[in-house]
Amino acid sequence: MQDDHVYRKTELVGSSTKSVTDAIETAIARAAKTLRNVEWFEVSEIRGHVENGKVRHYQVVLKVGFRVEA
Repeated sequence: MQDDHVYRKTELVGSSTKSVTDAIETAIARAAKTLRNVEWFEVSEIRGHVENGKVRHYQVVLKVGFRVEA
């Protein structure tokens, strides 16, 4: 069993009308459909759209880390 791994990061923007958490989970779920070995994420930006004084949309910029296969 090999203990040393190599990872790659890719940047995504998740969005949601519900919450920041939902935006993150949406991005991770979509990434997991096309990337194998997704293991972690880091959030670099949180922003949103305001309409009539209310938050209408959340956007989260995140980097997803996945293990590169040997």
